[in-house]
Amino acid sequence: MPASLRMDIEVLTLRTTHPFIIARGGQSDHRTVWVRLTDGEGNEGWGEAAPSKYYGETADTVVAALQLYGTMLPEDPFQLEDAERRWENTLRGNAAARAALSTALHDLVGKRLGVPLFRLWGLDPCLAPKSTFTIGLDTPERIKAKVKEAEPYPILKVKLGTDQDREILQAIRGATDKEIRVDANCGWTVKRALRMLPVLDEFGVTVLEQPLAPHDLDGLAAVTAQADIPVIADESCLTAVDIPPLVGKVDGINIKLAKCGGLREALRMIAVARAHGLMVMVGCMIESSIGITAAAHFTPLVDIVDLDGAALLSNDPFVGATIDGGQVSLPAGAGLGVRRR
Repeated sequence: MPASLRMDIEVLTLRTTHPFIIARGGQSDHRTVWVRLTDGEGNEGWGEAAPSKYYGETADTVVAALQLYGTMLPEDPFQLEDAERRWENTLRGNAAARAALSTALHDLVGKRLGVPLFRLWGLDPCLAPKSTFTIGLDTPERIKAKVKEAEPYPILKVKLGTDQDREILQAIRGATDKEIRVDANCGWTVKRALRMLPVLDEFGVTVLEQPLAPHDLDGLAAVTAQADIPVIADESCLTAVDIPPLVGKVDGINIKLAKCGGLREALRMIAVARAHGLMVMVGCMIESSIGITAAAHFTPLVDIVDLDGAALLSNDPFVGATIDGGQVSLPAGAGLGVRRR
C-alpha cells in the first residue's frame, strides 16, 4: 500500500426502526462497511459500502475486496478517475466496495481543497428535489402506523410486488392523500404489471419503479408504452453501459452508488441518461449518513430523490445530509461534511 494513504476498515451493524421488507424479503439488521483513508498530513476521507446479496456482496466480501483494492491506492488522491478505473479493471463486481473507496477519496480531496463536494462540482444544493420516504411491505394495520410515523415527509415511496398490492395501496390511501410512488422490485410479470396500471391510476400513483425482472427489457417497453406515469429502471440499470439498451423502453434510470461502483461512474450515468433524454433518479440502500450524504451531493442534477436509507435507521452513528420534511439539506463542511454523532 502506498505510504501516502492508509486505509482502515470497520464493519458497522445498522438497525432499521422497523424490519425493512421488499418483494425479495428483508430484515432489521444491515451490515455495512466504513472505510477511512488517511493521508500523510492526517486528513481523513470517509466512505461506506452498503452491500446487497442481490448483487453478490456481503460485508465479508466487501472487506476481502477492500484488502485487495487497498494495495493499489493512488499516490495522488486527486487521481479520482484513474483510481476508480484501476479498481474496476483489477477486480470486477464488488461495486459497493469500490463505491466506499471512491467516496473516501472524494471526501479527502474536498477536505484538502476546503470545499464541499457539491461546490467542487459547481452545483447548487437548493436545486435538489424533495426526497421520498419509503413504506416497506407489512400488514395493512402496520402500514397505516408507518404512514402516521412518516407524517413529516410529503412524498411516500410504497413497496409493492405481492399478491396484496391493492390492499397495500388501499391502506396507504386510507391514511393519507400525499403523493405516492411505487416500487415493485422486479415482483411483477408483464401481465400483472399491465393489470396493475389502472390500479395505480386509481390510487393516484405518480411513479412506477422496476415492475419486472431486470433482463425483461421488451416487457418493460410494453409496460412503459401503456403507462401514463414514468417507469424507472433500477435493477435493470447498474452502470452507464446499461443505459443505451433501455432507451425507448423506460422513462428513466435509478442510480445507486452501491450498484455503479463510485461517484465518477454516477456522474457519468447522469450525463449518458441526459444525452438520451431519460429522467434520472438517485436511490440508496439501507446505509448510514456517510453513504447517503455522498449521493446527496449530486442530487441537484437529478429529477427524483429517494435517499431515506439513514432516516429509516434507529442507530445512525453519523451526522450528514438530512431529508427533514423531505427537503435534502447538505452539510456545509468540506468534502462530504459528515461527522461522528
